[in-house]
Amino acid sequence: MNRIGFIRHGVTPWNQEGRFQGHSDTPLAPEGILQAELLAARLRDESELESWDLIYSSDLSRAAMTARIVADAIGLTEIHYDERLREVSGGLLDGTTENERVMKWGEDWYDDSETLGLEGEEESARRGLQCIEELVSKYPGRRILLVSHGTFLSYVLNQLLPKDLSRPHLNNTSLTTLVGVTGAWECEMYNCTKHLVNI
Repeated sequence: MNRIGFIRHGVTPWNQEGRFQGHSDTPLAPEGILQAELLAARLRDESELESWDLIYSSDLSRAAMTARIVADAIGLTEIHYDERLREVSGGLLDGTTENERVMKWGEDWYDDSETLGLEGEEESARRGLQCIEELVSKYPGRRILLVSHGTFLSYVLNQLLPKDLSRPHLNNTSLTTLVGVTGAWECEMYNCTKHLVNI
């Protein structure tokens, strides 16, 4: 039985400014580093009961920095980086705020998002599911952490779980855990940020 923990990276300056990040390589903000440290401390404490065996991460800095902080805390010396875990590519949208998008392309800019280079949900989820299927096949029965990005993870989880339009967007450094049961996935925990209650 595989267990996968999905972690969204810590907050970045562009998150704080409301900018679309996509494949832009933005680092964590000081608050994001603190969030990652608090998550790492939580996982270190919880590892006395059940430890994580492996950690995979998007190669973009904000996820990689989060993964490094977590890995150091829980005693994992190796982080595996995989480009398939990158955020949804925004194309020309990368780096823009909503106001800037409206100014450049009008209020209906999303209608032309494909032309502007925005990667679709199906395409994003496909690469994520391919990565997960490979990991489950390669490491049967292992506990694997995946550090990635909010929109990308939402798209992947929409494929692994029954689609639920009321499901909230993942918060920074949230932990979502799924367990593989008889060819399907069951959600143990979704978007949990109990480590952030005091900040």
